[in-house]
Amino acid sequence: MTDAADLPQLYLITPTDFELSTYPDILGSVLDAQEIACVRLTLATRDEDRIARAADALRSVTMERDVALVIDTHMMLVERLGLDGVHLTDAARSVKKMRKELGEDAIIGAFCGNSSHDGMTAGELGADYVSFGPVGNSPLFSGETAPLDLFQWWSQMIEVPVVAEGSLDVDLIRQLTPYTDFFGIGDEIWTNDDPVAALRTLVAAMS
Repeated sequence: MTDAADLPQLYLITPTDFELSTYPDILGSVLDAQEIACVRLTLATRDEDRIARAADALRSVTMERDVALVIDTHMMLVERLGLDGVHLTDAARSVKKMRKELGEDAIIGAFCGNSSHDGMTAGELGADYVSFGPVGNSPLFSGETAPLDLFQWWSQMIEVPVVAEGSLDVDLIRQLTPYTDFFGIGDEIWTNDDPVAALRTLVAAMS
């Protein structure tokens, strides 16, 4: 059995749309049930007011539990909304600029698809973590996945923490556990009637 201290940490990714009246409580129940390192607000809307209200609602939930809250893409809203950082989706292109603008304390992550080159560049430019995915097959992406050997290589060669995300299941989690620092988990649990139970099933696969 793997030592719990060596297991990957959990990184939650919100649904791209959710009800402000109910989702914060659901998120809170998940945060209370499992130790979570970070939550990423990932809304599809471009409505700034909607994003701000969602950020306010989730920030109160995450701050109460001392969990970091970052926002997907909307880098210019980080400071205004009092968030901990940003998850960039343009690989390494914005990392240097964001580090300069947000300072050393902000969390800056970079999604790099399945490109080790983009990941290394993002790390060199100051990203706190690099995210690869999807690791499972998903119609929402181009069809190219981030393969197991990418994570195996990264874990041996690169010190920048890595996140495995996208269409995770029990088998993928079992395979990736020795080679990733974080699992980015979103729809894998939010589409389930009982997100807490769904997350527990995935966590059990790590050990």
